[in-house]
Amino acid sequence: MMEIDLKKAAVRITEKVKELCKKKSVNEVSVEVMEGDPRDVLCEAVDKHHATILVLGSHGYGIVKRAVLGSVSDYCAHHAHCSVMIVKKPKNKE
Repeated sequence: MMEIDLKKAAVRITEKVKELCKKKSVNEVSVEVMEGDPRDVLCEAVDKHHATILVLGSHGYGIVKRAVLGSVSDYCAHHAHCSVMIVKKPKNKE
């Protein structure tokens, strides 16, 4: 049951990505859904597609949470065979 929900979410997200790219006139987009540990999957995708840069978002977890959960962006920064750009979430201006 959960696997079906994940596949539906993946379809919904990939369609949204294609739509956003089209609106920004980014026409040559390849979207691929892969399963597995994100750290390994991202590094494998870099190699498979001969990427020159990997751009990742950061959750902005604190030191404790990051130590327990591990950091995908940190792992990729050390293991991906290309440049890695980690984009932080903007701080709220209140």
